[in-house]
Amino acid sequence: MSGTDRYISPFSERYASKEMQYIFSQDNKFSTWRKLWIALAQTEMELGLEQDGKPVITEDMIDEMKNHISNINYDDAKEREKLVRHDVMSHVYAYGLQCPKAAGIIHLGATSCYVGDNTDIIIMRDALRLVRKKLINVIDKLARFADEYKSLPTLAFTHFQPAQPTTVGKRATLWIQEFAMDLEDVDYVISSLKLLGCKGTTGTQASFKELFNNDKTKLDSLDPMIAEKMGFASCYPVSGQTYSRKVDTRVMNVAAGIAATAHKMSNDIRLLQHLKEIEEPFEKNQIGSSAMAYKRNPMRSERIASLSRYVIVDALNPAITSATQWFERTLDDSANKRISISEGFLALDGILDLCLNVVDGLVVNEKVIEKHLKNELPFMATENIMMDSVKHGGNRQELHEEIRKLSMQAGAHIKKEGLDNNLLELIAESDAFNLTLDELEGYMVPSNYFGRSVEQVDTFIADVVQPIRQANKDLLGVTAQINV
Repeated sequence: MSGTDRYISPFSERYASKEMQYIFSQDNKFSTWRKLWIALAQTEMELGLEQDGKPVITEDMIDEMKNHISNINYDDAKEREKLVRHDVMSHVYAYGLQCPKAAGIIHLGATSCYVGDNTDIIIMRDALRLVRKKLINVIDKLARFADEYKSLPTLAFTHFQPAQPTTVGKRATLWIQEFAMDLEDVDYVISSLKLLGCKGTTGTQASFKELFNNDKTKLDSLDPMIAEKMGFASCYPVSGQTYSRKVDTRVMNVAAGIAATAHKMSNDIRLLQHLKEIEEPFEKNQIGSSAMAYKRNPMRSERIASLSRYVIVDALNPAITSATQWFERTLDDSANKRISISEGFLALDGILDLCLNVVDGLVVNEKVIEKHLKNELPFMATENIMMDSVKHGGNRQELHEEIRKLSMQAGAHIKKEGLDNNLLELIAESDAFNLTLDELEGYMVPSNYFGRSVEQVDTFIADVVQPIRQANKDLLGVTAQINV
């Protein structure tokens, strides 16, 4: 088969990075199985597993196993699985073919979940670490953007209706803050992950009680020693045959949270691109539409939104799986789990690469922003105009009613006649205010209306972003190229 005559996941061809794809690859999975078998055998040897006063496991067996961590004989495993219909025992058999000295002690005392579940935890941890690295770089790049444009006034919106001005940089801090919250969640989940350890078929360690002749000290040491060898601080204290599927729910809820943040940012960018104020990168030869050659569609931001919805919905899979597990183990989790976890992470990886790419190349059209703000600013200045008129002897209630009427007239001038905002001219012509047009133009200073936006950006970067940068200096500098 050439590869074009069968289904290939879009996550592999279009969205996910090679780095994330490797984490969920067969090579990584099965080499991790072998590392876990080595860790188990080493631990059993170090704990003095003996039979008739002789060690059951020897250094040369361990060395033999170590020599075949990566050169996995897949064909032998596949042939064996056709016969026995069991993936773990097929790989135990294939590993034994390569390690004849160690063949008899591979997987000693363990159940399938020893390699399957522990590997799943290791893979999720490594995937979260990659997500974390990209998330930190999204925060860093957005903070650079926020700092650059912290003083650029822009029209703010509530209900997507013009509201009191903000700055382009201040708006970006709203996106950053949510990504920073996601980072806190990622850090918590990574820090809370534990291995299943080696607890046997129903989590009672019955097989190891037999192996070690009920030596409590050795039995208590088994899980901690394996955890240390695999780079974990500890194992879950109790389990059935599997680790609690609640762990998968925690992990994918974090993924869904990041997706929600990315979706919100991408929506804002799409709306801003419609307004022609801010645009995502658009390459020289990029085609926006097959029919409308002039179009510049925000396809990257649309893809962020599309993939984000997938991840948000995908988070239901482990939640439902966790809720429906029976007693110590059922196998209705397996097929769902191997799809939902891997593809959820592959989609999230694509989302973060798109975020990096978009944020790295945002185009800010300052003249358009200025024009939109200028057309709405007279409405926003009315409160200041009214207050100053009261100071000069005007009646607040009468002035408020006059401004209301004049604002309605100006609104009709804009919406019904398609003309520019003439509210200042109407106020200047009114006897109620005693202000000239030149005096009223003095109110048209955008920086008078965007409050503490600049200071808020500076403080936010100093208090929130800089500590993240400082703590993760070695992870900064990541860029992303999207496939299509």
